[in-house]
Amino acid sequence: MAFSFFGGVHPEENKWYACDKQTQIYPSPDIVVIPMSQHIGAPCKPLVKKGDLVTMGQKIGDNQGLCVPVHASVSGKVKAVEARAHTSGTTVLSVVIENDHQDTLCPDIRKRTQEQVDALTAQEMVDIIHEAGIVGMGGATFPTHVKLSGAIGKVDTVIINAGECEPYITADDRLCQEEPEKLIAGLKLIMKILGLKEGHIAIEDNKPQAVRMLKANLAASDGIHVDVLPAKYPQGAEKQLIYAVTGREVPSGGLPAAVGCAVFNAATCKAIYDAVYDGMPLIRRIVTVSGDVLMEPKNLLVPIGTSFNDLIDACGHSEYPYKVLSGGPMMGVAQYDLNVPTIKGVNAITVLGRRNAYAVEDSRCLRCGKCIEVCPMKLMPVLMYKSIQSNSVEEMKANNIMDCIECGCCAYTCPASVPLVLGFRVAKQLIRNEAAKEKAKA
Repeated sequence: MAFSFFGGVHPEENKWYACDKQTQIYPSPDIVVIPMSQHIGAPCKPLVKKGDLVTMGQKIGDNQGLCVPVHASVSGKVKAVEARAHTSGTTVLSVVIENDHQDTLCPDIRKRTQEQVDALTAQEMVDIIHEAGIVGMGGATFPTHVKLSGAIGKVDTVIINAGECEPYITADDRLCQEEPEKLIAGLKLIMKILGLKEGHIAIEDNKPQAVRMLKANLAASDGIHVDVLPAKYPQGAEKQLIYAVTGREVPSGGLPAAVGCAVFNAATCKAIYDAVYDGMPLIRRIVTVSGDVLMEPKNLLVPIGTSFNDLIDACGHSEYPYKVLSGGPMMGVAQYDLNVPTIKGVNAITVLGRRNAYAVEDSRCLRCGKCIEVCPMKLMPVLMYKSIQSNSVEEMKANNIMDCIECGCCAYTCPASVPLVLGFRVAKQLIRNEAAKEKAKA
């Protein structure tokens, strides 16, 4: 039974631009830029220097603590190790590789037979996933091996998030249509690690072909259920998805494990298959390049480190883009430099024309309450924004700003075009900075 979570909106989907476009392999570019920070946690330290020769899949960065390694997505020569523009809007230490177009595979990469995979223990698989540099590929980029390790013995339900509720984005839809057997095999690996006999694949009902392909590749003995949910944004948000599938509510400040659940993105699940069966680290991913000014929107299988500029040029555009987002229009981050590289968490590049210019110079709250009606976290955005204007960290905390998932429902529905999500992101950083200062004093 599917449950409907509180709030949410139904933005124009605009998935028709790319939903029927089969994934194309994007040719490796002449230059790739591999940032040392592509995940939540400590950035990697470079393991190579300028002039070094590297092979495809070779580990080129790693660190201790909450960290996963990064790998070369092409073979060639290290041109530089320097700060480069990043999708976050900052500059990040990156390894710049000049592609030799030989695709020389790292000798450490070896495929495993089904018998070898069956013989692996849960910890061995977690270690393989760690070494492969796998993170949450829906945008969160939390290290997957940490999430798996923390869920062992604590969860009874695993959910693969194939909802993909953001407008324009169709990368996971294409993955489910084109490689359902690998996604399902990846889920079985997760179930083995967690010691579970049943698993769920949650997908919205606006992807009928993907649903059909997933069901066609399942056997009754697999113990896997395809949960088809009514399309509603933000269905793909972790807490909302858990409620929609199980009816369980994750408490404020709590993690999914608190209600016995673990959620993994569909692309992450496929990456786990690639790592365990093929020995292949996370060096490429499907990216939807879509938008109203593109001449030929596409789903592209892209080497990590490929610039946004290259991918946009591959699609062509009828007018100069007004705004380019890393991600979709609801939660995506606007880019100031199109030379930023595609990283592990980038599932889409959304290219919009000037007709999407909705900025208001002097936006003021009308106190209409529409933001409260649509907030899926049951928060009070109007009061949260008021606390930001007062610049009171204590007031921000009292209004539970840290519970905001930055889905954009409030900003989408606001008739005054108040930049609510931007304000909440700034406020959350202020709270984190304040907590860091207090910790330093102690």
